[in-house]
Amino acid sequence: MRKDKIVSYLRKRKFKLNQSLKKICFNLSLNQETKKIRSKVLLEAENALGRKDTFESKEAYASSIDPIVTQGYKLKAEICSYFENLYLDKSKERILIQVPDSLFSPAGFSLYSNIAESLAYIGIPTEKISWGEDGSEKLLKFKPTVLMVTDHAAFLSRINWDAVARYKSSDHLLIGLSSSLEEYENTPLLDRLEWAKKHAVDFYFSFRDKGYLHTRKEYKPYFNSGYQILLMPFGANISHYYAIPNINRDLNFALIASRKREHMIYMSEIAKKYSGFIDGPGWNHIKNFNFNRDRDRYIYARAMVGLNVHLPEQIDWACELNERTYQLAACGTPQLIDHPLLLDKAFSPNSFFIAENPREYTELFNELIANPLFGQKRALIAQQEVFSKHTTFHRAASFVEQLTYVKAP
Repeated sequence: MRKDKIVSYLRKRKFKLNQSLKKICFNLSLNQETKKIRSKVLLEAENALGRKDTFESKEAYASSIDPIVTQGYKLKAEICSYFENLYLDKSKERILIQVPDSLFSPAGFSLYSNIAESLAYIGIPTEKISWGEDGSEKLLKFKPTVLMVTDHAAFLSRINWDAVARYKSSDHLLIGLSSSLEEYENTPLLDRLEWAKKHAVDFYFSFRDKGYLHTRKEYKPYFNSGYQILLMPFGANISHYYAIPNINRDLNFALIASRKREHMIYMSEIAKKYSGFIDGPGWNHIKNFNFNRDRDRYIYARAMVGLNVHLPEQIDWACELNERTYQLAACGTPQLIDHPLLLDKAFSPNSFFIAENPREYTELFNELIANPLFGQKRALIAQQEVFSKHTTFHRAASFVEQLTYVKAP
């Protein structure tokens, strides 16, 4: 083995060992009460959800004196009324979307389920291809005009592309794939674009910001190949995420997310000193994670602070905000967040508590816990802004409009 390869290997091993040590230290220092209360909090949330008709009745909302609850209730009613069946009988589109199993990809399940539900809500006939289906039966029965699939081998291999080709040869069908780069652990883009041409793909769609797509040179092959990239940024599905009345904020914090290295960097002091609620794949103390959007709003309703940390690419590039940003805002949970570059474009500066580094993150958290009313004003601003322009209904409506301009590459 060459010397440079040995050095590179040793560096990688050192980095991995260092990360493993940090994980061990974080797990050992994690507040024991956080581990103890998880099951209890989940059970209480599920029981509350089972009594949704009582907790979320008109009378319950009318009796609330919490400005976050009253504002959220009003905004939700207005936005839902505006978007409900907005495109019914106004669009010819019928959209078929592949949705992964929540165990295989919790984030993918959430994302594509939200898209499908929101399209259906605004009046676009929409069906899902479940993880155990190849799409052939849905094509014949549902008669879609648009098929949306993730451009990754694990997703593409589940679709019967011969059936898609037969259907497209006799019926109008636009095929759309998600746009993703090799840098994000996908296969080489040029090979995938060649596959797309052979399978008559018509367009791509992205959850990233438009400016980002046109700034990163790695996306140029899409445009050079004649493809349009339609925009479908993340947003809050307000059918599931909204404020709940008459629930005490008795949890110091809530974090529902897959464990990432960045969580341990930003949360280490908070997770050691304070108890709170943590749930999601990858955390050492969690062996039975179960995704449930409706249950989660009852947990966020109890949190004094919603913790949110982004990935390095979201910090370095103005590409996207994670779904949690929008979900916490819709629920009216005061949000402590790092500083992804797109945040300043998407929200006003007084919507969140923004930390530039782990030290600021801890200091802001301490302030929020010491003074609960400190978070209310910004939570109200974030809630108003997310309902006014960042719901998945807004995203779905924009996507339908963009479809009218799709041209074959």
